[in-house]
Amino acid sequence: MVSKQQKQVVLKDYVRGYPKESDFELRSSDTICVLSNGSRAVLLKNLCLACDPYMRHRMSDQVSHPGTIIKSYSPGSVLVGYGVCKVIQSTHPGFQEGDFVWGLTGWEEYTVIPNPERLNKISHTGVPLSYYTGILGSYQIKATTLLHGQLYDKLEYRYDFDQGMARVRTGGIAAYVGFYNLCSPKAGETVYVSSACGGVGQLVGQFAKMMGCYVVGSASTEEKVNLSKTKFGFDDAFNYKEHDLAAALKRYFPGGIDIYFDNVGGKMLDEVIMHMKPHGRIAACGMISQYNLEEPEGIHNMFNVVVKSLEIKGFVETDFKHIYPEYLEFAIRHLQEGKLVYVEDIAEGLENASSALIGVFHGRNVGKKVVRVASG
Repeated sequence: MVSKQQKQVVLKDYVRGYPKESDFELRSSDTICVLSNGSRAVLLKNLCLACDPYMRHRMSDQVSHPGTIIKSYSPGSVLVGYGVCKVIQSTHPGFQEGDFVWGLTGWEEYTVIPNPERLNKISHTGVPLSYYTGILGSYQIKATTLLHGQLYDKLEYRYDFDQGMARVRTGGIAAYVGFYNLCSPKAGETVYVSSACGGVGQLVGQFAKMMGCYVVGSASTEEKVNLSKTKFGFDDAFNYKEHDLAAALKRYFPGGIDIYFDNVGGKMLDEVIMHMKPHGRIAACGMISQYNLEEPEGIHNMFNVVVKSLEIKGFVETDFKHIYPEYLEFAIRHLQEGKLVYVEDIAEGLENASSALIGVFHGRNVGKKVVRVASG
């Protein structure tokens, strides 16, 4: 194989406000796909791509500076994100043709990875491969890779004071670590989950029920509210767009909230702080309400953190990378036993990839949003 005509999703320029179709281009490119002798590379056929909210940060020119969470994309470059792929050619001794892997890849049909050591082989194939874009995936230890002329460090965070690395939270391991390790739940406690029907929220709700907690979620449509209750087993759920948030929290949590798993941030976080019980715990997993704002909203009720002895903690996955094998065994076992369910919202084809990603920021996805590029 010398070259391959393929489709690629390209970011045309930095984005302001909510991303829109005109910010992206579906490009046809004649990509060279020959692996030279002596290289240690793999040629991947991309099967599934994750539409993850953190990708919005990379579309801004204001994130690539010290202390921020991730690097910006370069205008005119192919989007890079998390995906499931099939190895179709390899000059690396650790990978063979036909291997299924998950990791960082391009939003295109085929991608060459020159240094694939941090790609992760998929050994459990008794579940849909797309699950490795979410419930079974995890960003792991540093993997610097050259893709499309740019260095990507697996969505690295940079800390100037120790030059440490960390990873964006996404999918099942985020739900598992954020709920069990950060929130230390106990049977009978009250749990509130925002974005309850997303790739993370749907799992947190189920984990809370496994612990014997009372759990309520919020979502943006009645379809999602019903799914949260009937599919994921939430005790209750409400449409935050149709209800006054303060009144809803008083109704569903008359005695207060022990645990808040925050995927939204902003005004919702500000209000929830007012309803937390003393010694309540808040896992700060995502802030999707803020990603498209040029001026982020402030939090005004922080004095309650003091007087209620609240704990608010963010987290990154490299802090808990040792837990991933434990989590993977837990998740697969519970999926196979029917004790854990997972809902995906799948868009077909790269031609629909940009609209799928845009829809995440408008709440159009029901479950984890995934783009299926090709079959295995």
